[in-house]
Amino acid sequence: MRTDYVLRVLIDKPGGITVEDTSLLSETISPLLDNIKPDPFPEQYILEVSSPGLERPLKTKESLLKAINQYINVSLYQAIDKMKVIEGVLTDFDGETLTLNYIDKTRKKTITIPYKVVAKARLAVKL
Repeated sequence: MRTDYVLRVLIDKPGGITVEDTSLLSETISPLLDNIKPDPFPEQYILEVSSPGLERPLKTKESLLKAINQYINVSLYQAIDKMKVIEGVLTDFDGETLTLNYIDKTRKKTITIPYKVVAKARLAVKL
């Protein structure tokens, strides 16, 4: 069976998603989709139920607010303190400015970043 279509459903919940969660939701959604008339997906497709992942993008102000107290990676349009990529714990976001605690060599530091210079932000895994 060759198919070029994928219906991807991303799910999330506090505490994260388990394989059992994705399996249960897939088993619940699939028959519901099959019973919709007229068929919204007349071509063959693969149903994919998954979580956004450990390093999911933080694309909106709302997603940044939810990421407070989490470890994140931020890429900037312009350098601040000679850095264009910073990883640390997002300790505050007021809608205009991000505050991150990060480690520079062995020293703990705090940096404030104007939201307008953020090119990309995502959750990060601290190694």
